Amino acid sequence: MSTAARARCERSDRSPLLLVDLQERLMAAMPETDRERTVRNAGRLVEAARQLGIPVEVSRQYPQGLGDTVEPLHSALEDLGDLATVTDKTAFSCCGEAALEQRLAGCHSVVIGGAETHVCVTQTALDLLDAGVTVFVASDTVCSRNPELRVNGLERLRAAGAIITNHESVLFEWLGDARAAEFKSVSQLLREV
Repeated sequence: MSTAARARCERSDRSPLLLVDLQERLMAAMPETDRERTVRNAGRLVEAARQLGIPVEVSRQYPQGLGDTVEPLHSALEDLGDLATVTDKTAFSCCGEAALEQRLAGCHSVVIGGAETHVCVTQTALDLLDAGVTVFVASDTVCSRNPELRVNGLERLRAAGAIITNHESVLFEWLGDARAAEFKSVSQLLREV
């Protein structure tokens, strides 16, 4: 088993959460159950990041056409203050935007969620892997208009060396121990519908 496959999500300012293009018009095109799952689980990661002091990077693909980050994520991100950075882009990969690429390239690892799995999420993850960053893709925080394309994107990312995980595993790896001061409040997020 490779070292990367045994890697764990770090609780560090060098291991941000990256939410890719979870925008109003793009998310409206997703199957309803996938959209709801993606937004709910990404929201849990955002709230846990707030409680744990983990930075959150957010990209918006051509917001003039695709709109702002979808609610309730937009409001949750505003609550993060300086922990959240929003970057607008036109390249499909987040690494196509110089400032965001520079911040991400300096990271040890990145947890990714977003849309669409087989386009912007995949291109971003591949670029980060090429830069030597350990990439975790929370599979229940990504979606595509066509569920088959989501599956294909995840398979491709796993083959490329990304670690395919889920939002609950990320939360508990960030916590590390049930004695963590934030354990009760973060684990409570999983009980919320």
